[in-house]
Amino acid sequence: MVCALGAAVCFGTASVLQAVATRATEPGTGSGVDAALFLRALRQWRYLAGLALDGAGFVLQIIALKHLPIYAVGAALAASLAVTAVVAARLLDVRLSPLEWGAVGVVCAGLLMLGLASGEEGTGRGSLALELSLLAVALLILLVGAAAGRLPDGPRALVLGLASGTGFGVVEVSVRLIDSLSPRELLNPALYALLLGGAAAFLLLTSALQRGSVTAATAGMVLGETVGPAVVGVVWLGDRTREGLTWLAVLGFAVALAGALALSRFGEPPAPAASPPADPA
Repeated sequence: MVCALGAAVCFGTASVLQAVATRATEPGTGSGVDAALFLRALRQWRYLAGLALDGAGFVLQIIALKHLPIYAVGAALAASLAVTAVVAARLLDVRLSPLEWGAVGVVCAGLLMLGLASGEEGTGRGSLALELSLLAVALLILLVGAAAGRLPDGPRALVLGLASGTGFGVVEVSVRLIDSLSPRELLNPALYALLLGGAAAFLLLTSALQRGSVTAATAGMVLGETVGPAVVGVVWLGDRTREGLTWLAVLGFAVALAGALALSRFGEPPAPAASPPADPA
């Protein structure tokens, strides 16, 4: 759980840096899958710093997924929005309202309930059908991203965020299906689902942050990376709770997710201040 929360700190801080850097980048083609936009964003030092934090967070996420149920790790990663809110308040001079500070507390309370109720990770290793399904979902994410580029800015950001979160969810599940780094794993479809899902998620998230409502994109991402993987972990991989505490785990998951969604606006940097009107004289 410490590693999961450490990953949330890394991802939450990276979101602030990447949102600011992406908004300062020249507009892309409008497609949800725009590699050129991603390459232009790499010229921004804030985006590079965010990627470094993402890399550290990914390592911590892998460690957590090897010891905790997916639903617990997913909820902890959703809490990165609470981190984003606090970091934005410090670095971007964004003021949190009392209700938003309350939402940060709600996220912490939900994670505390999950920590008390979570059992060990399931012993299920998944099937070939599940591995191939993950690879198919990763491919579908790219197609959805390309199609989303034709949507208006509002629904476009939500669809791209949801597809991006689904890609990160594919990564979460794939980590559980990869046993080692041996050459034998080169034949495992889950490895390619992890690589393709992670790459697609980054491309789509970059496009979502650059145009449209980042608040909607962030909310969609949180839903995509938590709910689906949690269901897969329970139904197919055998994730369970402590004896008699299933209700507490469900409540903690719902509370943490609701608090994170209430803070989704902090994925978006503040708009630049308007210039003062010119003196008529």
